[in-house]
Amino acid sequence: MCDLCKPPPQESTKSCMDCSASYCNECFKIYHPWGTVKAQHEYVGPTTNFRPKILMCPEHETERINMYCELCKRPVCHLCKLGGNHSNHRVTTMSSAYKTLKEKLSKDIDYLIGKESQVKSQISELNLLMKETECNGERAKEEAITHFEKLFEVLEERKSSVLKAIDASKKLRLDKFQTQMEEYQGLLENNGLVGYAQEVLKETDQSCFVQTAKQLHLRIQKATESLKSFRPAAQTSFEDYVVNTSKQTELLGELSFFSSGIDVPEINEEQSKVYNNALINWHHPEKDKADSYVLEYRKINKDEEMLSWNEVEVCGTSKVISDLESNVNYAFRVRAYKGSICSPCSRELILHTPPAPVFSFLFDEKCGYNNEHLLLNLKRDRVESRAGFNLLLAAERIQVGYYTSLDYIIGDVGITKGKHFWAFRVEPYSYMVKVGVASSDKLQEWLRSPRDAVSPRYEQDSGHDSGSEDTCFDSSQPFTLVTIGMKKFFIPKSPTSSNEPENRVLPMPTSIGVFLDYDKGKVGFYDMDHMKCLYERQVDCSHTMYPAFALMGSGGIQLEESITAKYLEYQENM
Repeated sequence: MCDLCKPPPQESTKSCMDCSASYCNECFKIYHPWGTVKAQHEYVGPTTNFRPKILMCPEHETERINMYCELCKRPVCHLCKLGGNHSNHRVTTMSSAYKTLKEKLSKDIDYLIGKESQVKSQISELNLLMKETECNGERAKEEAITHFEKLFEVLEERKSSVLKAIDASKKLRLDKFQTQMEEYQGLLENNGLVGYAQEVLKETDQSCFVQTAKQLHLRIQKATESLKSFRPAAQTSFEDYVVNTSKQTELLGELSFFSSGIDVPEINEEQSKVYNNALINWHHPEKDKADSYVLEYRKINKDEEMLSWNEVEVCGTSKVISDLESNVNYAFRVRAYKGSICSPCSRELILHTPPAPVFSFLFDEKCGYNNEHLLLNLKRDRVESRAGFNLLLAAERIQVGYYTSLDYIIGDVGITKGKHFWAFRVEPYSYMVKVGVASSDKLQEWLRSPRDAVSPRYEQDSGHDSGSEDTCFDSSQPFTLVTIGMKKFFIPKSPTSSNEPENRVLPMPTSIGVFLDYDKGKVGFYDMDHMKCLYERQVDCSHTMYPAFALMGSGGIQLEESITAKYLEYQENM
């Protein structure tokens, strides 16, 4: 029967081998329209025996797909691996990829099935939100109509008063014109004043004539003067009654929604950071107009249900958030309050917490510290190299084969278990700085004979002093140091990646973090700005491990300060 027909299904007339489905004539035309790719599908008579589909490589059309590229997450053929775009990528067999992906998919399905009640509750919540949105939308429309009707009423009232004023002025002017016109009509023969004067001239009684003619003569003189200097009794122009609506039209054109009357705060990404705690700074254009702010934050976890926002009320424009989990993404946003009026939320800022709790220490001023070459501040959280001056004083003793030594300084606290993370900044002017971890016994060896530790055959990044770059790849060493200098971060050589110089040199991060997992014997180096791991390797942690630093030439190292409430007060004072 046809697989696509609406009930009752029709009897199929052909089957598509590419779609693995049977169709009646009408459904086949619908799902395989002429001129499309599906029109090229292979079809046979009605059947339920569909052959398995063989996937061919899109880049090598004659080769079957038989491998899976783990980097690109796609199937490939053996030619892709031998000399194609995936030659340097890690691939696995199709059966292994099938097994792995099937297990992942099964776990995802089981997880979704286990969360069915949660999904149903969220669907119910969404239904309520839809109803609430519909009600709020209708209410907003009614309020908008009310506001516009008020505007219409104001306009109608102003229109009525303006039209009344124009009508009154028009009537007054017409009355003046009418009076003036009647006066001039009296100057016409047989009308008004002229007709009366003509009758007076017929008077034969001299005394009566003189008495009447005296007043009549004054009236005729006045009419004559008016005739000589003709002036309309009123103006015909209504220029003073033109309504100027340009400003109001412009304001109406800018008419928009007035949600809260408070501008949206903006989180300052450059001043916000995360270390042992999170420091969030924001800027508000109308800072003086906001009574308070609410900072919201929540953990972002793709494997769990969506977590609710945590809220903290803040009076200023910065806040320190503590008790955050390690190695987790957190979202932060802020909104402003003015009385009961609330602004919309700011754009979210995503920060990734360090992979382990922050390890607090200071530079050790006793163990191996060379005060002739290194300058340590009073707080013991900053060290600078000043080895160059003493070297110039002893320049006459320098001969061929002499090698300048590294000046070591370590942390004053050792590590014997657990996971730890610390961060620091290397000054941009630094010539060469080495940073990492070292065991107590290795440090004693270095500090006893520092000159030997910097021979041409010794390379701390390699973890050995044998002169062979390959032996270090087979076993972990009791120390790991990476080189930083000239505004660059140098990745040590590795057998699993390219050792070309351009692949080993990275821009120096503003702040560098070190992650030590003592129990698993692993150390990693991080770009603190993005909390991204730049380099990771095994390290022998059979003894007490210390944060280790070494400087050569001009250079400076500043330990990252822990974020506390006092730190926030200090930043505000600055």
